[in-house]
Amino acid sequence: MRPAFELAQVIERFGRQYAEQYNPNGYVLKTLSAIRCCRTASLGGHVDRCDTCGHIRISYNSCRNRHCPKCQNTQREAWIEERKQDLLPVPYFHVVFTVPDKLNPIFLADSAGMYNILFRSVWETMNQFFLSRLHAEGGMIAVLHTWGQNLSLHPHIHCIVPGGGIGWKGQWKSVTVSENGKVFLFPVKAVSRVFRAKLMTRLRRAYPSNSDRLKTAWGQEWVVYTKEPFAGPASVVEYLGRYTHKIAISNHRIIGINDHGVTFRWRDYRDNRPKTMPLGGTEFLRRFCQHILPSGFVRIRYYGILSATCKERFRELQTRLGMLPSPVNKKKVRKPWKEICRNHLNYDPDQCPHCNTGRMVLLERFNPLRGPPPAFHSNTKPQC
Repeated sequence: MRPAFELAQVIERFGRQYAEQYNPNGYVLKTLSAIRCCRTASLGGHVDRCDTCGHIRISYNSCRNRHCPKCQNTQREAWIEERKQDLLPVPYFHVVFTVPDKLNPIFLADSAGMYNILFRSVWETMNQFFLSRLHAEGGMIAVLHTWGQNLSLHPHIHCIVPGGGIGWKGQWKSVTVSENGKVFLFPVKAVSRVFRAKLMTRLRRAYPSNSDRLKTAWGQEWVVYTKEPFAGPASVVEYLGRYTHKIAISNHRIIGINDHGVTFRWRDYRDNRPKTMPLGGTEFLRRFCQHILPSGFVRIRYYGILSATCKERFRELQTRLGMLPSPVNKKKVRKPWKEICRNHLNYDPDQCPHCNTGRMVLLERFNPLRGPPPAFHSNTKPQC
């Protein structure tokens, strides 16, 4: 169902006040503009007509910005479709690395530098445990999230980790299986301490002027959390889709917009209860804009045996484990978005929404800012 309120409406109403009060950089303003204009006449579109009942539909183009709540469904499903070729018949773990909130001012001052250090420290930690505990080369997929439920800054990395690695002789070495059949990755307390040491070493070198803040952060709790292994590769793919293309807030969580501000739903994990939070419009946008990543920044990264440089070895491993791998050099062709909608989202863009039997046929494309031809305005309500 279409949400009652949208992030684009918040930007439309409070965007100018936010820009005047906080003076954001040009990339942030460009991102807000893209979200505000998404699926409006500002980006152009096309007019379709049903070949059976004659129903007219006006559709506007998407901005395709990675921070837009309207543009993630097809991108997420396309990414999952590609990842299906990169699974192994082994246990997979979900590991989360978090950092103390005392480091937030440094993240705000140099977000790209801090996020890169965070990624490197996480992989160095996991790689050390693979080498020392399994004597094998492991791998992981790492996804950066920067937000908490109330839109506060909360940088953390979600990792999907295969339960094993490739040994020195090319054989697969699995993680430990206990007597009761449970599978364990690595001791979380030990992982947490190593992660803290590696990250703080890099931060002291990169930000020596923040020595007092770093000293305080060292004394805080550093949380590394490992969940139970997934049921199988299929559940890994499903789970990945929930995390890879998330944004700070979805349109469905916004439950009210007025002249004073915005009200949205959030979950307070201290008591695990759903709550509502009212915020002034400019404060809401300030919090949201904290999570706009730097231009060109890569938030999904692949390491070890899952990296692009190890594709050939990975396909060989799949063969040894009884899987039928796809060719290494086969050029990936992304499926058309309409096919993704039909196969994964239970929605056929070409089916007439009025009679449900006819097919929509393209009549005309219109350019950005011009809008649909006047002759079509009285025939139908624009569709997004």
